[in-house]
Amino acid sequence: MPVYGFGDIVLVPFPFTDQSDAKKRPAVVVSSAAYNEARRDVVIMAVTSQIKSSGTFGEVIIEDWRAASLLKPSAIRPVFATIEQTLILRRLGQLSTRDQPALRKAITGSIG
Repeated sequence: MPVYGFGDIVLVPFPFTDQSDAKKRPAVVVSSAAYNEARRDVVIMAVTSQIKSSGTFGEVIIEDWRAASLLKPSAIRPVFATIEQTLILRRLGQLSTRDQPALRKAITGSIG
């Protein structure tokens, strides 16, 4: 099984916040490679192509979306989920080093 790391873009069945269902979508891994290697689960945040023009609290616009292997301009939403690594359908790409500081800031702003 591959070891996923912070900033990896993966395709997953992302659970709805009410846990009623899941939607296949890209997500970004926010747990460290050390965490992911030691555990069966991975912590992720939702990625969406539905970008709000006014911005949403904690939302991060992915500047280098093509380099991250995304099909459209996208943003990371401050919606966290923990899923088993076996649910990851595939690795799509990697968030650029230019985009990673904004993600870290959003995580800190969302959960302290």
